[in-house]
Amino acid sequence: MPIQYARFLVGRERTLAANRQVGLLLAFVAGAINAGGFLAVRQYTSHVTGLVSSMADHLVLGEGALVASALAAVLAFLLGAMCCAVMVNFARRRAMASEYALPLLLEALLILCFGLMGAWLARFEGLLIPATVALLCFIMGLQNAVVTKLSNAVIRTTHMTGVVTDLGIELGKLLYWNRAEGAQPVVRADRDRMRVLGGLLGAFVGGGVVGAYGFKRLGYGFTVPLAVALTVVALVPVWDDWQRRGGREGA
Repeated sequence: MPIQYARFLVGRERTLAANRQVGLLLAFVAGAINAGGFLAVRQYTSHVTGLVSSMADHLVLGEGALVASALAAVLAFLLGAMCCAVMVNFARRRAMASEYALPLLLEALLILCFGLMGAWLARFEGLLIPATVALLCFIMGLQNAVVTKLSNAVIRTTHMTGVVTDLGIELGKLLYWNRAEGAQPVVRADRDRMRVLGGLLGAFVGGGVVGAYGFKRLGYGFTVPLAVALTVVALVPVWDDWQRRGGREGA
């Protein structure tokens, strides 16, 4: 990946085009990790809605252990988002170029940890499955927070409910029969927004398909190319900060 493109993609200075392109990449990664996580622990971990509903169900049924498991997953997602906020704000106060790259680098490391844990799941299933679920939820919370921060809450990548809702609204506008009536404006669909929403949905679905196939064929080794992709994207701004720091210390 060209160095300038990496700076453009996750650098401190944000543009609409950069936000959309990194959103597509992260939606693909989220879809792949979500699919791989399901194959590993039989649970989707990219959104909190199902976890909260599951927690409520198990609470009513008196299944205390499952309530605790779901609660731990929700808290892990929350902690991932909190961790991202701390890292971004730390870098922002110091005017670091890696403001958004640092959380992505951490995500890459944690994806590799998921791959290592997965290799032991068959031997220590009872012990490692709850920890694996918590790790995946932390990763998704971290990623969802970083893309929320860099896009000013315009783009989401780990869950598609809002994306599909917004896409449906725009499609409804597109199909609506328009006719100006008095002072009433003509309803127009935002075709550019439709392309972005459709792209995010397609990237998530594509990531899910590739992730499921990759985990089925390669096992947990498929985490390596995902982690490498995030590392390549994030490493340039981190290197820029390292170089800048070395220049200040040498002056």
